[in-house]
Amino acid sequence: MTRFSVLFALAIGSTLAMPAQSTFAQPDITRQQTYTLHRASSTDPTGANADYRSVAPGATLTVLDADGPGTISHLWFTIATGEPYHLKRIVLRIYWDGEQSPSVEAPIGDFFGLGLGTYHNWESEMLSVGSDKSLNSFFPMPFRQHARITVTNEGKQPIGSLYYNIDYRTDSTPLPADTLYFHAQYRQAQPNHGWTNRWASNGDALVNAKANLDGADNYVWMDAKGHGQFVGVTMSVLQNQDGWWGEGDDMFFVDGEKTPSIIGTGSEDYFLGAWDFGGKPFSYRLYGAPVVGEELAGGRSSVYRFHLDSPIPFTKSFKATIEHGHANVRSDNYYSVAYWYQAEPHAPFPPLPPVEQRLPSLQPVGGPGNGTPDAVSR
Repeated sequence: MTRFSVLFALAIGSTLAMPAQSTFAQPDITRQQTYTLHRASSTDPTGANADYRSVAPGATLTVLDADGPGTISHLWFTIATGEPYHLKRIVLRIYWDGEQSPSVEAPIGDFFGLGLGTYHNWESEMLSVGSDKSLNSFFPMPFRQHARITVTNEGKQPIGSLYYNIDYRTDSTPLPADTLYFHAQYRQAQPNHGWTNRWASNGDALVNAKANLDGADNYVWMDAKGHGQFVGVTMSVLQNQDGWWGEGDDMFFVDGEKTPSIIGTGSEDYFLGAWDFGGKPFSYRLYGAPVVGEELAGGRSSVYRFHLDSPIPFTKSFKATIEHGHANVRSDNYYSVAYWYQAEPHAPFPPLPPVEQRLPSLQPVGGPGNGTPDAVSR
């Protein structure tokens, strides 16, 4: 098996000894495949060249409605609309096997790592945004009975042209009994609430002496019930305060732990950079910071990390978190999507914030670069 086949097999919970013709991991291209490949697309059904769909404000378009067993191998979208922040206003949802609660729910931009509501090109193993404004996912998404993908326009203007290609394969062979389902959950804090704004720099003794052993006020990427494994996160930051936003540790709580069994040393360290990312953007297969902003109020950054080398397993529950500044002192805005695989059913997701609250905007939190501390002292 190729390295990528092994990673995909780990991600969806199948054994590494799977046959070469397996439908549910990256195929071995040296062996004859037996699945049937399908594509759901926005192609013009008349055969003409209007290969797109329009979506009115408030409308939901179903872009995939397929019976299984099968696996979605690739999603591609591109969007033509003049509405500002349409990446935040358009919502992507995926439902498995007739469920009523989606297993994937996120603004479409955030799902593809564009959490600031604007486009930037970046590349990773699982997600990428190419030139020009092409949104791609390569997460394997197996389903036993049925898969449904919808796109909802929560904006005020029509989506003039939504183009999409969704590749999936089906086979008469049932999925292995231990196959896990893909999930993705959007969360935000606009803003995070720092425990004080009476500080001048990250090095203040007031800040550095603060202890945080239980992660009680950490920003939460995801909080799941059941069994499965965490495979990664994309996150974007809009700074409300001056200074480096990343003096926060990642903390993971497995199976109901009161204190984290996995804890890191700083935000840039979790995303596998160092020293404030050197002030320069970078993108690699499993980690990166494709947007690195100035360390000032108004600075914008985007980061990602995928755990395909070692997905983090859980048997009862899992909570993935990160501090916002050391011991949660900072009050910046965070927007994130966590990605994981688990057995159904899943716990209901928190409701999506109303669309206007999803649009990135500076918040009056006080502190360095944000007005007087007395304005919003906590």
